[in-house]
Amino acid sequence: MRHDIITADPILAVDTLPLEVAVVVPTLNEAANVEKLIEKLSTVLAGRGWEVVFVDDNSADGTSDLVRRIGRTARHVRIVQRVGRRGLSSAVIEGMLATAAPMIAVMDGDLQHSEDALPRLIDAVRAGDADIAVGTRYVAGGGVGDWDQGRVRMSRLATRAGQIALGTDVSDPMSGFFALRREAFERALPRLSGIGFKILIDILASSPTALRVAEVPYQFRTREAGESKIGLRVIAEYAELIADKTIGRFVPVRLLKFLMVGGLGVFVHLAILGALLGLGNAFMAAQTGAVMTAIAFNFFLNNSFTYADRKLKGWAMVGGLASFYAISALGAVANIGIGTWMAGHDERWWVAGVAGVLVGAIWNFAMSSALTWRK
Repeated sequence: MRHDIITADPILAVDTLPLEVAVVVPTLNEAANVEKLIEKLSTVLAGRGWEVVFVDDNSADGTSDLVRRIGRTARHVRIVQRVGRRGLSSAVIEGMLATAAPMIAVMDGDLQHSEDALPRLIDAVRAGDADIAVGTRYVAGGGVGDWDQGRVRMSRLATRAGQIALGTDVSDPMSGFFALRREAFERALPRLSGIGFKILIDILASSPTALRVAEVPYQFRTREAGESKIGLRVIAEYAELIADKTIGRFVPVRLLKFLMVGGLGVFVHLAILGALLGLGNAFMAAQTGAVMTAIAFNFFLNNSFTYADRKLKGWAMVGGLASFYAISALGAVANIGIGTWMAGHDERWWVAGVAGVLVGAIWNFAMSSALTWRK
């Protein structure tokens, strides 16, 4: 699409109308789709006061620069460029906070969401009968396009998990295509997790009062350009979001992940200890080697799993590993001290042992969150 099309009279009229709706579009390497999407939005939203807010995670393909150039002559095209942080949900949250529009729509930048359904989503909310309108693939009139059976089954399973976690009958809680009132977003905002790629389920689960939901069917389309972002990370973050919205209200999910890593570290410790003893090393030397290896194992796994959103890279990993060793050493002292104290007050040795482990683990978690993987 040529830039002179964007500055044509029908488009310039948008900037003279009161702002009704903002379309938030999270992007990562979607430069090939930006101009096409703006053109499609200009068609379906003609006559409305609208703006599009692209939230770009510092794409390597120049997405931010392209949107910025367009925005110089079309003030309803805006860019929020994020450096040093990633994630669709958090991008959408930032985009919503960056607009003054009383109504906000969300859609992907890959052209797979049918823009023809966007006016129906907006009107369903504007009519006053719904706080949020969801574009759904799973009711009459909707569809998943050319997905293979494996992806269909995976989506259905994830959808069912979301419905159970929310206690809702929303047919497509994983949809990334929806519109809502600003007031509905602001009510949910303090409790939003911002985890992963499924912001809709986060909003529905975080609202202190049940949101009135309208469903609008649409046909999911095949990506025209760019690459799909779906992978194991997306699946893992969705599982984490579900956990956060269920058991996370009682125990922080990050703590559970940290403890899981610690549990795996115990097996690593025992395996290394047994191997070193089998090679004829003295117990003290074998135990020292096992402890050092287990701590390093825990550090690298926590860096990629527990603290993926704060992942250390390059030379920062060296300092992080050193601080984690120091924290773990003090945690071991706390473990021994509390365990010994408990043993003097309770004859059940295992109670003292568990108490020491828990105190040590919580110490390690709290201090590593504050120092090793600090925000």
